Amino acid sequence: MLLDLLIEAGNLKKLPRTGWLLRGVPNPESIADHSYRVALITLFLADELKASGVEIDVERALKIALIHDLAEARVTDIPLSAQYYLDKGKAEKKAAMELFIKTPNPREYFRLWREYEEGLSREGRLVKFADRLEMLIQAYEYERAGFADLDEFWGALDYLRESEFYGHFKELVEGLAERRTGR
Repeated sequence: MLLDLLIEAGNLKKLPRTGWLLRGVPNPESIADHSYRVALITLFLADELKASGVEIDVERALKIALIHDLAEARVTDIPLSAQYYLDKGKAEKKAAMELFIKTPNPREYFRLWREYEEGLSREGRLVKFADRLEMLIQAYEYERAGFADLDEFWGALDYLRESEFYGHFKELVEGLAERRTGR
């Protein structure tokens, strides 16, 4: 039932992003906090791409952004250190399938989720770009608040720089990198 899904999705508001906890941030953002800003970044980046003549379905990208972490309502935000011992992808796939069956169009939502997970579409890859960018913005904010030992998160800069979207958003990515180094 859809109501059950909506209630379960509320878990994302309560579940912290564990990577930050493991690095000493005592009250980190929730998964829902993260997902909201990913959706906002996706909206602005997709609109900017569209305005520059890139063929992109903004609505599809937003749908992907809104559901990209929904499976974590069941499996939580599994940190990299734990992923060595279990198959996060398999667990999230099962959770996504079970959650989306409660929607009016389960196949479509599962397909959208896979577009993100597997990079099957431009829209899915844009959300992955937005996801990494959001994580780096959050790392920057935590560092400015005095938290240290967050260098491992900044490895995502390489992902952003190698992305098909880097040429469009180089100023954004490099501006964030420069702010971190204080240039």
